[in-house]
Amino acid sequence: METASAESVRKHVRVYVTVFVTLMALTLITVAISTLHLGTVAAILVALFIASLKASLVAAYFMHLISEKKLIYAALTLTAVLFLVLMVIPVSHFADRGL
Repeated sequence: METASAESVRKHVRVYVTVFVTLMALTLITVAISTLHLGTVAAILVALFIASLKASLVAAYFMHLISEKKLIYAALTLTAVLFLVLMVIPVSHFADRGL
């Protein structure tokens, strides 16, 4: 194996391990926050925020979207915007009911 390719592999492995450790930390944070007994709306918002961070890390690094073209970013952005719109509907419903 050449030195340049071995160094490249080490760099990629380091990135994957860092992302994995970050995902595990975010999972632990999610579990810790679940014990705080937040209100329904706050719990949903915090859980969705953390889940969005984790999904972004997985999509960017493990699915290699970080090095893709602008069309992929446009599709991903549109999906995220539509997801947020669909999440506002139940959150606003619970907020109107005072839960």
